[in-house]
Amino acid sequence: MSGRSASANATQDGVVLLHGISRTTRSFRKMQTALADAGFATLNQDYASRRKALDALAEDIHPSIQRFADGVDGAVHFVCHSMGGLLARVYIARHRPKRLGRVVMLGTPNSGSEIADRLRHFRPYRAFFGPAGQQLGTQRNAAVSALFPPVDYPVGIIAGNRSIYPITSAFLPKPHDGRVSVANTKLDAMADHIVIRTSHPWLVRNSVAIEQTIAFLRDGKFVSR
Repeated sequence: MSGRSASANATQDGVVLLHGISRTTRSFRKMQTALADAGFATLNQDYASRRKALDALAEDIHPSIQRFADGVDGAVHFVCHSMGGLLARVYIARHRPKRLGRVVMLGTPNSGSEIADRLRHFRPYRAFFGPAGQQLGTQRNAAVSALFPPVDYPVGIIAGNRSIYPITSAFLPKPHDGRVSVANTKLDAMADHIVIRTSHPWLVRNSVAIEQTIAFLRDGKFVSR
């Protein structure tokens, strides 16, 4: 299932939104509305985040993203929360849009999640987060590492430094957002990186994060505050 803005005319850029694991398109509704108001066509793409591995999920979302990309004449950008950023990296490596634009990642564990390291062998974690949950750790085998080639497109990363999770916070080096350490959100080839005062689940709804996302999509950099 996916959601799309009313129309995409010949002058619009498009934005594909990819939510995080165990989330749905509802988590991106506020961001989607703001992007549409800013003049972007949007595809708020749902996917079975807890049922399949990242490589299979990339194939699942390809047909609808391809149709969306074919319907806009501008660039195709990606805005992603948490694991959605990893899915975007896998997708772009396999099915790079011809007019790929910029990518914004919010709280994405680009270097893996220390929490996934701790819980990956815990049966309830494995049952709930499924195959993709096993690919989120910091220690990646050759097959998982191959899913994430170095990025050669503009990436802006937004990290949070507040937590609403007292238990998982104990497993993370500071600063962190309760799910991902700020250090592990970074990429060597990223174009820009900022840290804002919010927790992992609220990154997609935070007004500063939304403003900065739009700024990066337009200008390739975040706004100094």
